[in-house]
Amino acid sequence: MLDTNLKQQLNGYLQYIVNPIEISVSGNDSDKSAELLALANEIAEMSPKISMTDGTAARKPSMSVAPQGQAPRVHFAGIPMGHEFTSLVLALLQTGGHPPKVDQVVIDQIKALRGRFEFETFISLSCHNCPDVVQALNLMAVLNPGVSSTMIDGALFQDLVNERKIMAVPTVSLNGEAFGQGRMTIEEILAKVDTGAS
Repeated sequence: MLDTNLKQQLNGYLQYIVNPIEISVSGNDSDKSAELLALANEIAEMSPKISMTDGTAARKPSMSVAPQGQAPRVHFAGIPMGHEFTSLVLALLQTGGHPPKVDQVVIDQIKALRGRFEFETFISLSCHNCPDVVQALNLMAVLNPGVSSTMIDGALFQDLVNERKIMAVPTVSLNGEAFGQGRMTIEEILAKVDTGAS
């Protein structure tokens, strides 16, 4: 799945994982599922701090990332390659305890959120603005147990795209309701969900 160059880059990044993490793959008998499993295996083989487990996600194929022994809150429905490869790498590092490059005030605000926030972000792997949104929501899910983030590759889940009438990417839903479209910063997302924010 990964070429030599990407492997070398990834190998360097994975050294920053502090705490053990688990990758779980929920698969079916499709070619894309086999690709995703191959990618997950390749990543797991690169670090003693990464283990593999069978996933139970409703959408298949998908990959989830979690601290070892915890239920996952960061999910990739589809294969996070192309522009989304960075989103996957950051999810692995941040789930593994590597500190994110955001202001402490933002981290505190995320941790202080109360309630259930289930975000779904429809993306295409060639979209330039999608990773920013996916990465912001993934970080929120890593830092707050009440938040989950699922990236959905529209090309792989066309029925869902049609059912939800998704016209552009990125399109974000929160708890099943429309939340936003287009590029959004983590600060803008927080301002919309944090009713206690000034």
